[in-house]
Amino acid sequence: MAASHSIIIFIGTLVVLATSISAKEYIVGDKSGWTLDFDYQSWAKDKVFIVGDTLVFNYASGAHSVMKVNGTGFQQCIVSSSNGTLTSGRDIIPLQTPGRKWYICGVGKHCELRNMKLFITVLPQTMAPAPSPVATSTSTKLIVPTVYGFVVALFGGILLHLV
Repeated sequence: MAASHSIIIFIGTLVVLATSISAKEYIVGDKSGWTLDFDYQSWAKDKVFIVGDTLVFNYASGAHSVMKVNGTGFQQCIVSSSNGTLTSGRDIIPLQTPGRKWYICGVGKHCELRNMKLFITVLPQTMAPAPSPVATSTSTKLIVPTVYGFVVALFGGILLHLV
C-alpha cells in the first residue's frame, strides 16, 4: 500500500516537473499581433521571458518587418541591415541567451511614429522567479516558472522518503 502511494506521488511530481520546465511561446501582441499603434511595453511588462522561450511576430507579410537592434537603435528607431531583417509575416525568434532584447519594425516610420517596438529582458532558466501561476491573455494555459517545477520535485522527493 505504501509503495503504490509513493509511486503515485512520484509520477505526479514528474508530470508537474515536465510541464513546468517546458519552453513558452509568446505571440507578440497576442491577438493583435505585430501591428501599428499597439503598446508592446504594456503587453510585455507582466510576462517572464526565460531562455528557451520563443517570440512569434505575426503580421501581414510585406506590411511590416522585425529587426533586432541594440538599446540605441531601439530608442532612436535606427534601422540597420547588419542584424538582418525578418519579413515572413510569422517570424519566430528563439530566446537563446539571457539579457536585454530590443526589436523594432523597419518599415517606414512605424517605429518612430506608430510605436512598433518591443523591449524585453530574458532571464536564465535558473534565475526564473516563482510567482503564482498567471493565465495568459490568449488562452487558459498557465505560465509556471521553471523554479516552481524544481521546488515541487524536491518536495516530492522528500515526501517519498517519508512515506
